[in-house]
Amino acid sequence: MFLLCLCLYGFFLFVYLMNSFFLFRMRNILALLCVFLMAAHQSTSLLTKGESIRNTIHNIVNIAQITLVHIKKLKLLASPIGVPPPSIVGLSNISHELGVLDIELQQHPFLIQIQADVSSLEGRVRSLAFSMECPLKPKPAVQMNESVFPESHLYMTVTKVQHYLEELLLNKGKLKLC
Repeated sequence: MFLLCLCLYGFFLFVYLMNSFFLFRMRNILALLCVFLMAAHQSTSLLTKGESIRNTIHNIVNIAQITLVHIKKLKLLASPIGVPPPSIVGLSNISHELGVLDIELQQHPFLIQIQADVSSLEGRVRSLAFSMECPLKPKPAVQMNESVFPESHLYMTVTKVQHYLEELLLNKGKLKLC
């Protein structure tokens, strides 16, 4: 309310000054008043914690979907490599698993866009967990994996990320749990 009064005071001061200099017509003054009132109303609306959480979850789902599109654009052959089913329990677990995947992706410069997506996703999940006061595991340490078969490791990493994100989208309700 204070902000609205301040805006109105500023508006009338502005109109007075403008009127004395440029002799505004009444319709111009009314148009400016409407613009100031609409701007004041929109600037005073704040998100509640629930709305903020919903928006963050929506952003997480969007990033996961975009990352899956980036993976499909790689046009890698379907990998016959079996991947253990991902564990999606709650925000703490999801944040940790995304951190592990982020570290694995850092070993493949070819996957820089997917790594950036997963890193962004992990940051948003970590931020959401922090805002919901969930306990977080420390970020995993970077470990270099020197594979004898780098192409196989690349396929394995991409397959793990793809399966994890698909499972995350199927279980997006778990983003509301610690």
